Amino acid sequence: MRKGDYPKSPLRISDSRLFADHSRVVLRPFHLGWQARTADGNRAMRLVEDIASLSEEAAAAEYAHVCHDFLERHWQTEQMFLERYAEVEETLELDPAAYSDLRKKLIGSYFCHEYTYAAAALMNPSIVPHPDQSGMSADSCRFVMSLRAVGEGHISSVAFREGIMEADGSFRLWPQSSFATAANSADCSTEGDCAVEVHRHPDSSLSNTVIFPITEQQAGGLEDLRLVRFDHGPDENGASDFEWIGTYTAYSGHSIRSELMRTRDFRTFTLEPILGTAGRNKGMALFPNKIGGRYAMVGRQDGKNLFLLFSDDLVNWDDEGTMLMGPKYPWEFIQIGNCGSPILTDEGWLLFTHGVGAMRKYSLGCALLDRDDPSKVLARSPAPVLAAEDDDRSGYVPNVVYTCGALKLGGSLLIPYGISDSAVGFASCSVNELLAMME
Repeated sequence: MRKGDYPKSPLRISDSRLFADHSRVVLRPFHLGWQARTADGNRAMRLVEDIASLSEEAAAAEYAHVCHDFLERHWQTEQMFLERYAEVEETLELDPAAYSDLRKKLIGSYFCHEYTYAAAALMNPSIVPHPDQSGMSADSCRFVMSLRAVGEGHISSVAFREGIMEADGSFRLWPQSSFATAANSADCSTEGDCAVEVHRHPDSSLSNTVIFPITEQQAGGLEDLRLVRFDHGPDENGASDFEWIGTYTAYSGHSIRSELMRTRDFRTFTLEPILGTAGRNKGMALFPNKIGGRYAMVGRQDGKNLFLLFSDDLVNWDDEGTMLMGPKYPWEFIQIGNCGSPILTDEGWLLFTHGVGAMRKYSLGCALLDRDDPSKVLARSPAPVLAAEDDDRSGYVPNVVYTCGALKLGGSLLIPYGISDSAVGFASCSVNELLAMME
């Protein structure tokens, strides 16, 4: 071991990588920007009038240009143009009888644009068992992985990949098609604290679906989703009642707020704010079941230390929490935080953490919490479990490794992690190997 090196980590690093990709584009609504107070009339209405003034021959020629440039780059492109026209029609109170189908599609195309949702960065994944485990043996688990994708304007959205994990920690990802689609939101005010319902396109796979910011509070991005499969207890038939719940940071561009993403099938999602004093902080992670009859979370309430919080209500968190642990070792002296929801093992709750040390270097660590009383810290890793090394130190934000969750299958762990905010890597190890390095 070289001078200055930490003890060898038990993690096995996969050669597989996912990278930011400027070729991944989606069709998004295009909203006309600022206009001077002296401008003549409504800018959007004026645009529609200009399109309406084209002769049928000119309109057909222009639409042919649009189809030539974009039809093969997107999925169900013309249908999306018609859907966008319908939104414009409602907003501007247009008379649908005044426009042919071709002209409606042409109008819709003027109010759309391509958006590269993962051109700038791809990072900070979380991973959970897939709702559909049909055909899986006890030694395999189908999974859903969420990713923080950063595109034009540094706006963060949520992307997904699906795959299968094996009992030895190996994995394979399902392929993506060349087309990505944006999830659609139901009608709801974008202001205030309302919950927003989002729907995946019925004909699109989850791996090709992107969830974008919707409300004003989310306008700057949906950041660092920490998914967990939450067990509400047995249903009327005695089976586990699972709901997939994620905590994330909604960034408005000037303020942050913790919010929840909730789904039972990854087709319909509810996005809603966490209410109460605890919701003003970021980096909250939900335990996968109630503790002592109450919901429990780990969060960093003071910007430096980890706290344990409880609530009788999943949405309302007025508890400031009790101190769970603070920075102890040099590689985490600046601050520590959680890296996803605690994972239940035979020995207790395994909690992945991140620590920030000298030169703002982020490293992964772990801790073991008591199974019945998670306020008791039984052990911690004195050295990083994973740190950025060699080529992984370079990226959009250098010297960072970060994860928002890991997946346990039997005694093995699969840990996807962000690399310097520029790529996603994968590591695996056994639970026992991690426990052995704690003290």
